[in-house]
Amino acid sequence: MFYEALAAALSQGGAAVVATVTHTKGSVPREVGAKMLILPDGRCIDTIGGGAGEAKVIRQALELLQTGQKQVVEIDLTGAPDRETSREANREASREPRKTEGICGGWMQVWLEHWQGEAAIALVNQILVRLRLGQSITLVTPYGMGLPYLSDDQPANACAETCAETFVETLQPAPMLLIVGAGHVGEQLAKVAQLSGFQITVQDDRPDWANPERYPQAVIYPQLDQALAQLSGHPQLYVALVTRGYRYDLAALTALLERDLPCSYIGMIGSLRRVRQVYEQVEQTGIPAAKLAALYAPIGLDIGALTPAEIAVSITAELILVRRGGTGRPLRQNQTR
Repeated sequence: MFYEALAAALSQGGAAVVATVTHTKGSVPREVGAKMLILPDGRCIDTIGGGAGEAKVIRQALELLQTGQKQVVEIDLTGAPDRETSREANREASREPRKTEGICGGWMQVWLEHWQGEAAIALVNQILVRLRLGQSITLVTPYGMGLPYLSDDQPANACAETCAETFVETLQPAPMLLIVGAGHVGEQLAKVAQLSGFQITVQDDRPDWANPERYPQAVIYPQLDQALAQLSGHPQLYVALVTRGYRYDLAALTALLERDLPCSYIGMIGSLRRVRQVYEQVEQTGIPAAKLAALYAPIGLDIGALTPAEIAVSITAELILVRRGGTGRPLRQNQTR
């Protein structure tokens, strides 16, 4: 998680720069609110789009770490391919061509914020606590003096000039993926899903399978009711049923469909026959068929996956599709020629 990395950097008495995309126009690689962390040794965590534009931001951020002066960086992505730029330069030899950082067609504004000291540590820890509780946060970043602050915790001495221009964003808790079943697929799914921005919880009653050695990134529960009790209020709960057998699928699916707060996603691994059998048994408990129609079963996108790692990629791709929206079609089909 981004703010965990920031907390780790600050906890050792260090400094960091948070680069945040605050405005965009046209076609750009990242959205407003996208962030990148730049550390004094040049390491970067996350991305605001890569390429020459990101390299420009990194250079400015490393200078900021020396001066402490936060600033805005503009990234112009409206340039043409090299061959077209050369032709334009030949046509207008009297004018120096405008320097651009890419050819996507758009423009980005990135704010560089300097984080250091006890106040910064306290703020990032407060952010982490609330995100881990599944709460949304409104973060206000002044373009003038002072650190960012939470909207319900505005500094009493904040002056009108300081707050005249701010960037206001809503920080959402990372979606939670509950993996029911700690077998081979579950192990690979935990790795791929975490890389894709999901928090991970695993439920399995076998300590030989469900343990911190195999799942270092996860909170582990031996019983499903324990996991669901802890996650009862999480607003973005995704569930992957990758259990070792039919009866485990049935028990888990029944409990999940009776949850007061509906899950954002429930997917179940297995053949069509196994899925049908589970559906038939669940319907006999009185759960409406309409709820079953919302399930993703068999789980994952059809990419021809065979190995546990490939199946994990297939499942995570479907999780991202549900979270972000999309068609699942090859991107080349979206191209206009």
